Formats: sequence, C-alpha cells, structure tokens
Amino acid sequence: MKNLHIEHPEDTILTGDLSVLDAFSNRMKNSYSVKIDGSPAIVWGTNPDNGKFFVGTKSVFNKRTPKINYTVEDICRNHPQFELQSILIRCLHCLPRTEEVPFSVFQGDFIGFGGYRDYKPNAISYTFDKVMDGGVVVAPHTYYTGNTLADMNAKPLTFVLLSGRGADFIQPDAWISQYGATKDIHQMVKFAKQMATLVDFATPKEAELLKKDLNAYIKDGDEVIAEEFANYQLVRLWLLVENIKTEYMKLMRDNFKVECFLGNEYVDGEGYVMTGEHGVYKLVNRWVFSHYNFNIVRS
Repeated sequence: MKNLHIEHPEDTILTGDLSVLDAFSNRMKNSYSVKIDGSPAIVWGTNPDNGKFFVGTKSVFNKRTPKINYTVEDICRNHPQFELQSILIRCLHCLPRTEEVPFSVFQGDFIGFGGYRDYKPNAISYTFDKVMDGGVVVAPHTYYTGNTLADMNAKPLTFVLLSGRGADFIQPDAWISQYGATKDIHQMVKFAKQMATLVDFATPKEAELLKKDLNAYIKDGDEVIAEEFANYQLVRLWLLVENIKTEYMKLMRDNFKVECFLGNEYVDGEGYVMTGEHGVYKLVNRWVFSHYNFNIVRS
C-alpha cells in the first residue's frame, strides 16, 4: 500500500468501521507523532530493484510511468517545474545515502532549505529555536518495506532518522498523558458504540458524498447540525466521534520546540498522528486548520 492517506477519526466511522473507538480506548498502546505541515512530499532511499539511491515525489510509485530520479538529469527530465527541480536537486545532494541499509525507502514533507529559523512550507509558518544547519530540512513520517519498489508497503515511521550529512530531520516526540479524563473518554466511547447499533451506515460512495457535504460546512465555518442531514443518526455519531477526538487531543503532549502561526495567529500546531493496532488516524482541529486550508488563496 503506497502513500498512506490518513483519515480523520470521525470520517472513518461513516461506513461502519468502528476501529477508531478501540484506538481511543487503548491510548497507551498507540504511538504518536507530531503532524507537520510541509510541502511537497519527498520520497528517497535505495531502490531495491537496482541498489541505487534516488529521490522523487510520490510519483516514484506511478504504475505506468514512475518518475524515479538517480541524477540531476533525471530530475530535469521528469520535473520541468523549476521550483520542484531546485528542491529535488538539493535533496539529491543532501539527503543521506541509504545504500548500506538494504531496501530503505522513506517519505517526508519538505520544510525548506537550510540556513534559516523561519519557514512557511505550506499553510503553517514555523519559527524554530535555532538556525537549521543542513542543506535541506525535512519532516520524515513514513518508511517502506518490500523487495521491489513497485510492491513496497508503507508504514508510519516510529524510529528516529539521524540528522547530518547535509540534512536536518524534524521528528519531535509526542505522547499522551497518563493523567486526565480517561473515564470520560471511555464513557463517550461506550456511548458511541451503543449509538452505532441504531445507525444506518453509508456505502463507500455515500460516505464520500457525505464527507463532501460535511467539508462544505467546515469550509463555510458553519455548525454541523445533524438534523439538517437525511441520515441524521449517522451525522450524530460523526459529531460524537469528533468530540471524542477533541477531548483526546487535550491529553496530547510533545517537545516540538517551535512557534507556529496560521496567518497572523499563533497556534499550537496542526495536530498529531496516532498509530496502533487499530489503525492510523490524524488528530487535527478541522474547524481551524481544514477551514483555513479550504479557504486559503495559494499563489
């Protein structure tokens, strides 16, 4: 499975998959990472098909025409856009070689070139507590395993990549507090499971349409009122799971030593990624970050 698309917890329940409720109930068994808002996505490592180091975007996994770059010439041929060329050429020169580690392929979000404290790779602006010394600054979040590039499987990165050799890797620690309103969350999860027995869940196609409708409310900054939807029982459950996520996030802690701004407003950060036996989920305040992303005018 390539390019993990991580869903919001509340969206995953629309078709009847209640795995996230078990994830919320077993908080100490999950692992957590800080969600960092970088762009573009960079894929790099050693191609197990030939043992050669490469860099690229998610297009390295294209089925028909994979764009895998071993040289500057490959980058210029595969990516005519100048800014992306510049980023990939710097990554080719600066990201640490991985030929000595068989089948090691990684994915991360590009933050910027080294030499600065202030970065705005996407919607969020970051001010670090020190100047980044590496040639590139990347926030790695995924690694791939497999015997061929075409058949590799994506897994959340739960170990630390060492900075150096021209690259600064941003991987702050994140964890969930052992203290807090655990009883309330357990009660909310129990109630959600009881509510689910009365819900007529959506088909995958219906769920996609419902997500579009819900995102329209978020984009407009309007309160989601369940009774305004045909399947109001399902939207009630969606709202409850979204509330559970909000309470859960209040227990999250991290050591991300950076100031974050959304526009001119100071924010705590985009959120977290929760990984465990019950799945992978992004914990984000959609009413702040998704609303901003839906409405931002990009150059």
